[in-house]
Amino acid sequence: MVRAAALLALLAAPAGAAECRLALLLALDVSSSVDAREDRLQRGGTASALVAPEVIEAFFASDLPVALAVYEWSGRWNQSVVLDWTLIDSPDALTRAAETVAASDRSHSEFPTAMGYALGYGAGMLARAPDCLDKTLDMAGDGQNNEGFPPANAYREFPFEGVTVNGLAVNAADFEGEVGLIAFYRREVLHGPGAFLVVADGFEDFARAMRQKLVRELSPAAIGGLTQAERDG
Repeated sequence: MVRAAALLALLAAPAGAAECRLALLLALDVSSSVDAREDRLQRGGTASALVAPEVIEAFFASDLPVALAVYEWSGRWNQSVVLDWTLIDSPDALTRAAETVAASDRSHSEFPTAMGYALGYGAGMLARAPDCLDKTLDMAGDGQNNEGFPPANAYREFPFEGVTVNGLAVNAADFEGEVGLIAFYRREVLHGPGAFLVVADGFEDFARAMRQKLVRELSPAAIGGLTQAERDG
């Protein structure tokens, strides 16, 4: 209950002690295993999830706002910001953020899955996030790391202290190399206090999985910690 106590202390602190309760960073997979149709489902699913009624309710369940950012990732040097850090302090701000994601164009399509590099890029974005009580990075993807260093190296070399990394595994790949994707996420991607995995049954299920994950991350009741069964998704 450490973070729950910290939140209560923060709410009682003088104004200006922190800008927000959570810095939430969403990472979208645009590696070569994700085709154009799947990318549209992923991008559109993220946008629609952000403005789903239950997600809106979770965003504004506390007086302290949430800071939101989104980036896409694929190869070693192929990461791009989709939505830079935005303080979600009103429903209009959330709607504009969702519209930015929905209107975005994919920056890369031909590179492999360099998840270690993607995590390192995310750590850099979190380092310049607004001053928030907690920091969470969400790694969405349909494949295992196949270029560059693995997630373990990223967690060792980049500033991930106090950061929770959750996963959204898209169980959609139909080729031999992606057998064991869920086990890979649980073993190598999840990181930090209360980390959990949500599985989408193909990109058609991405919006549903993103809604479920966002509600769980944003609801203040989740800040106190999760049971092991909840962590296992």
